[in-house]
Amino acid sequence: MLADCLSSLSRTDYDDYCIYLVDNASSDGSPQWAKKNHPGIKIIASEKNLGYAGGCNLGIRSTTEDYVVLLNNDTEVEPGWLTRLVFEMDQDQTVAAAQPKILWLKDRSLFDYSGGAGGMMDIFGFPYCLGRLFESKEKDSGQYNGKIRDIFWASGSASIYRRSALDKTGLLDEDFFMHMEEIDLAWRMHLTGFRVISVPNSVIYHLSGGSLPAGNFRKMYLNHRNSLLMLWKNYSPASLMWVWPLRQALEMMAFIKALISGNLEWAKAIVQATLWVIENPRMVWKKHREVQNIRSVNDRIIMEKMHRGSIAVKYFLQSKRAANQL
Repeated sequence: MLADCLSSLSRTDYDDYCIYLVDNASSDGSPQWAKKNHPGIKIIASEKNLGYAGGCNLGIRSTTEDYVVLLNNDTEVEPGWLTRLVFEMDQDQTVAAAQPKILWLKDRSLFDYSGGAGGMMDIFGFPYCLGRLFESKEKDSGQYNGKIRDIFWASGSASIYRRSALDKTGLLDEDFFMHMEEIDLAWRMHLTGFRVISVPNSVIYHLSGGSLPAGNFRKMYLNHRNSLLMLWKNYSPASLMWVWPLRQALEMMAFIKALISGNLEWAKAIVQATLWVIENPRMVWKKHREVQNIRSVNDRIIMEKMHRGSIAVKYFLQSKRAANQL
């Protein structure tokens, strides 16, 4: 995967960029191979596995450019991808992050699970994408092409960030380890008055699940836990008073569905995620206070950028299968 990624990056038609490879304590010799075959890249090495969030943060802190792109190694890019992202960032200083259109590497006619044509979210903290609703992926027929549009979050698989915005919001939360940390970051960007956009004429391809497959217990646990933590961090106490009980009702529905379907690993992940929040009140509340201290936008405005219903209800009970059906 790394070989294909670096090969495609070498064909990028933007003149002024540098490739940094974060070596997150790998043991397979891939950084040495990469340096030998692509001598122009720069290696940023960690002595231990910092997780996705920590690895990205190490890369960000080790560089100085005005724009930083987070790009997974299981991606391939179109030659014009970076030029189009930078152009849109240059147009508006209030844009903190921009995401390209992300298609699936195994079938380039389908949107990729991890981002699609832009990340969205409902008010209960369930993320989805333009082009992907839960496990249902749409074919790319140009339905999200054309205009630049505001989205709620930009995929950590491939997105560009404004460093001055990161200086204001902080970086990825390393306690998330992996999964949803980029959504949490985007929420902070909205809370501080920035925008996040989708740039559909910039195209990359991604192999979702390269780190953990969909049914993996750790992946399910982190998705549930990090979603709950994200709500507590970013909502005001007034919003949490009514959002949290409804989210717990949705968690109970998911738990029952897991039991009925015989997916005991999923059921276990849901329970352990909620228990983690209950067992770590000091950490959760500390994170909540830190985020609220940088807030300049109220929740009413934030919720206008979200889907006001539950995508879980619409997907599982009303059989909605695409973002444009919501």
